[in-house]
Amino acid sequence: MRYDVTLRITYEYDEPVTSGRQILRLMPADLPREQQVLSGSLSIRPLPEDRRMGQDFWGNATVSVVHRSPQTRLEYEVRARVERLAPAGAPGDPVALDALPDAIETHRSLGSDSPHHFRGPSPRVPAVPEIAAYARGLVAAGMTVADAVEAVGTSLHRDMTFDPEATKVDTPVEEAFGRRHGVCQDFTHVMIAGLRDVGVPAAYVSGYLRTIPPEGRPRLEGADAMHAWVRAWCGPARGWMEYDPTNAMPVHRAHIVVARGRDYGDIAPIRGVLRTSGTQKTKQAVDVVPLT
Repeated sequence: MRYDVTLRITYEYDEPVTSGRQILRLMPADLPREQQVLSGSLSIRPLPEDRRMGQDFWGNATVSVVHRSPQTRLEYEVRARVERLAPAGAPGDPVALDALPDAIETHRSLGSDSPHHFRGPSPRVPAVPEIAAYARGLVAAGMTVADAVEAVGTSLHRDMTFDPEATKVDTPVEEAFGRRHGVCQDFTHVMIAGLRDVGVPAAYVSGYLRTIPPEGRPRLEGADAMHAWVRAWCGPARGWMEYDPTNAMPVHRAHIVVARGRDYGDIAPIRGVLRTSGTQKTKQAVDVVPLT
């Protein structure tokens, strides 16, 4: 499936930004056998004084930018044509949940894709006793890892309410779970915390999701959004699978990957430091248009 993806992010500041340094993770990823970027561009206005391409530890493409001249508005625009080939993971011999610790111990690599990096707490996903108890109540003896992943994901979809007004980007995972309200970032962080507690290595994925308008209504420009979902390691045969708890579905060709890491903090779309004062306003619009 091919898509044209457009992202526009605008920041407006009450007082001029006198300088800033940021790391951007906005462009869809090139992933062998999963996803191919056929063309793409990232425009930044005003032009930064310095711009450098790079790659983080997790293998995600980054763009580092530096602004030194004052401005009251920053704009970022991504345009990309992407072919989504297949979801992550492949059929393989299922591994029982209680056999997963031995399978992890026999995995010798410490590369960026190693399950060892995704087993314990991370800065944005600490151990939370309430989430641990919730996840443990959903898994059973003899259950496969993939079945456990889906059990936690479908239950969170049932028990949490999508509410864009309930949380902010820095809301702690325990607070979002306590309210049972949040956005895709919260659903994903809660699911990661629960899976890690029951022994499943779990990662955070950021990306774009094609949305479908109600029947009989036209698709609205800018109606799609940046999205987040979970990546879980299911053993050496199957490897990684991805699951979207916000929508209670395995990831499929409507999900376009941008970056993968331990939690949101590892792969925030825009992260850095700006020297300014006063308040700011932010607008974001995403279009994911299917071509074939």
